[in-house]
Amino acid sequence: MLSENLKILLATSYAFVIKAQNFHWNIEGSNFPQYHKFFDDLNHEVYENAIDRTAEYIRTLESYTPGSISRYAELSLIPDQLKIPRAELMFAELYSDNTILIEHLKVCYDSCEESEHYGISNFIAERIDAHNKHQWMIRSTLKTSRE
Repeated sequence: MLSENLKILLATSYAFVIKAQNFHWNIEGSNFPQYHKFFDDLNHEVYENAIDRTAEYIRTLESYTPGSISRYAELSLIPDQLKIPRAELMFAELYSDNTILIEHLKVCYDSCEESEHYGISNFIAERIDAHNKHQWMIRSTLKTSRE
């Protein structure tokens, strides 16, 4: 059901934002200024362009939007991070989390198309494009040699 998929997307997006913000606050190392800015930009992009719109689309489907930390923890596909990993591990973890998010966005897109909610599917397609760009940037940061 589309509204349930969107609730999972909302919780997963929120978990991604929180993790990126955590990494923004706690990044250390020789590339601190660049990494600090990257994580800040990433968390703001997802927060500003995904969270509220996803919540509002859930409401347009006549469902209630989850709004508690415990509910988000139940719904999110992204595991929580309680430690402060090294910089490279932060990027590797966000790469994995972003992959999970892209896969769920594709599930949401298919659900939108099947239920003929084309406005929502357009929004989801935009989010897929945004997360593909995030994936490229994270992958490029992790790359250590040319192949």
